[in-house]
Amino acid sequence: MIAVLDYGIGNLRSAEKALQHLGAEAELIDDPERAATADGVVLPGVGAFGRCAQALRMSGLDGAARFAIGRGVPFLGICVGFQLLYEGSDEDPSASGLGILPGTVRRLPDGVKHPQMQWNVVEIADGCDSGLLGGVPDPAWVYFVHSYAPERTADTTSTCEYGGAITASAERGALWGTQFHPEKSGAVGLGILANFVRRVDEACA
Repeated sequence: MIAVLDYGIGNLRSAEKALQHLGAEAELIDDPERAATADGVVLPGVGAFGRCAQALRMSGLDGAARFAIGRGVPFLGICVGFQLLYEGSDEDPSASGLGILPGTVRRLPDGVKHPQMQWNVVEIADGCDSGLLGGVPDPAWVYFVHSYAPERTADTTSTCEYGGAITASAERGALWGTQFHPEKSGAVGLGILANFVRRVDEACA
C-alpha cells in the first residue's frame, strides 16, 4: 500500500488518483500509525512552506514520514512536499523542514516571473544514475507551479532553466523528490510515478 500523506493541505487527490491510474494501491492516509506501516509513502504539498510544515507537524505525520525514511521505505516528495525534506526555506525562515536532505529552499532568481507556473524542460544531471528518472526522455517537459526551489546539492538529479539552473528533482537512496508535479505532467509524469510504483513493488518482493 502506498500512503499519500493527508495533512489537510491542498488537493492531495490528484497524486492519489495518478498512482491508482497506474494500478497502485494508493490511499490518502491521515493516521500516523497506518502511514508508518505503508510500503511506500508520498508527501505532496502546495502553498506556503511554513503553513505546510506546521500542518504536517500538527497532524503527527511528520513522525511517520521520518520513520518511513529511516526504514528505507520508498518515499516521494512532490512540490512543497519535496521542499519539506530540506532544513528550511527562505519563504519562512522561522519554519523548520524535516531536515532529511541538507540544504535550504531558495527563492527563484530575480528577473523571472514568480511563480513559475508553466511547462518547462528538465535536464538530467551529468553522470546521474537516477531511479526516479529512469526511461524518461532527456530533456523532458514537465509542469511546475512554484516560487521557491531547493538549492543545488550533491542530491540533485535534474535541473530546469529559470533565471538560472534550479533543482527540479533530487534523490538519496529510496528517498526521491520532484519540484515539478509529475501527476500533472502527462505521459512523462506518469512514467516517473510508474518508476516509484515499481520501486515500491521491488521493496516488497
